[in-house]
Amino acid sequence: MEIPKLKSDKYRNVRGGYSRFLDIYCDRCGHKVLVYQKDGPGELKRRYLDRISFPKKFTQLQGLSIKKVPNLVCPNCHSLLGISYIYPKEKRSAFRLFAGAIKKKITKR
Repeated sequence: MEIPKLKSDKYRNVRGGYSRFLDIYCDRCGHKVLVYQKDGPGELKRRYLDRISFPKKFTQLQGLSIKKVPNLVCPNCHSLLGISYIYPKEKRSAFRLFAGAIKKKITKR
């Protein structure tokens, strides 16, 4: 896996410029689902599509209409982790996460 670079844009700047990569795991089976760039402090309630760095099947969803974006499902145990939607405040495509569906770990890149 190539090392992703932090995206620096207006969303990162609005959240204070502090970003880190998180490895996201399924809480049910422990399978690593994706790598995500988290900007700013706070809980992880949604996952913006433009902040997913790995795997490629998720990075390719960024340009699609939200109607064509599937829900977030663990590729190993097929648990539903979140649903696709448009975050109204910023009009950005995202996955709304279910409480307790994932585990996260800050990763060093």
